[in-house]
Amino acid sequence: MNIFYNQNGVGDVLFVQLTTERPNNKEVEKNQDIAIIKDEETNNVVAFNVFNASNYVKVEADGQVETTEEIVGQLKEALKANGVELELDVDFSPKFVVGHVVDKEKHPNADKLSVCKVDVGNETLQIVCGAPNVDAGQKVVVAKVGAVMPSGMVIRDAELRGIASSGMICSAKELGIPNAPAEKGIMVLSEDAVPGETFVI
Repeated sequence: MNIFYNQNGVGDVLFVQLTTERPNNKEVEKNQDIAIIKDEETNNVVAFNVFNASNYVKVEADGQVETTEEIVGQLKEALKANGVELELDVDFSPKFVVGHVVDKEKHPNADKLSVCKVDVGNETLQIVCGAPNVDAGQKVVVAKVGAVMPSGMVIRDAELRGIASSGMICSAKELGIPNAPAEKGIMVLSEDAVPGETFVI
C-alpha cells in the first residue's frame, strides 16, 4: 500500500494505491467520500481515493504518507463510515533495505545490463541493474517492489530485455542523498552492513 496527500496541489484528497500493477482499463465507483478504482478486466480493486480526507485521517505529510498501523486503522474506519466493504491487507515491511549481491552475470540480451541475485535478508531477489560498478560481494541499497523513490517513481516487478527484475539497486542520486556523486553508479555500503536491515533515506 502506498498513500499520497497533497493538499496544496490537489486539495483534501487522500490517494491510496493498493497494488503496483497498472490496469489497462479502470472503472471508478463513487460511494459518498470514497472513490473505488477497479481493474475492469479482473474486477480487482487497485486503489481508492478519500475525499474530505481530513475528516477521517490525520495527515501532515505533503507527498507520500508513511503507512503506519494508525493510519491504516483510520482508513478502515473511513471505508466503514462510507459503507464500503474492502479488506485492507497491508505489508508493513520496509521497502528500502540493505542487500548483498551474491551473484552477477552479464545480461544475455543487453551489453550494459547485469543480472544480479541479491540477498535482502528473508529472500533473494533477481534484479537487472545497469550500473557500471555493480559487482558480486557488494552490500547495496535495494528498493523493493512497492517502494516509492524520492522522484515519485513506484518500483514494480518488470521485465528488462526479456529478463524478470524485482526491485532496484539504488544510486545515491536516486535515493535523493545530498551531495551524491555525479558519475553513474550504485551506492556501495560498508562490508559490515547486514542484508535485510532497513535503510533510512
